[in-house]
Amino acid sequence: MTSDREQAVFEAGIKLGALYHQWVGTPISRASAASVETAIERAVILQPCVEEITVRLDRDLMTENRFGYSELSGMMFTVEMVTRVGFAYCRAHLSPEQGYPLMKIVECHEIETISRN
Repeated sequence: MTSDREQAVFEAGIKLGALYHQWVGTPISRASAASVETAIERAVILQPCVEEITVRLDRDLMTENRFGYSELSGMMFTVEMVTRVGFAYCRAHLSPEQGYPLMKIVECHEIETISRN
């Protein structure tokens, strides 16, 4: 059996991976970026164990093709997510690092509960 901490880490990883693969390739422009950020946040927060999520897309990387839009790429993402299982919390991050959209666990902790006898 896994601990709550291990499950919180798993949930963060699987949700960042799903977010990445679900949204990469989405048509986007600087004008639509804010609404796409909000749509991603509102979709992911619905999932079990997700406590917080912030999505920012790098508009400087959005270059228009001849039809007036760009495609969302992994290098455009900066995502911060907090998952919770029981009293265990995991903060994870997706952002460009050395030319790669890196996903990583930033921190995990468990909140001590007070037992009342």
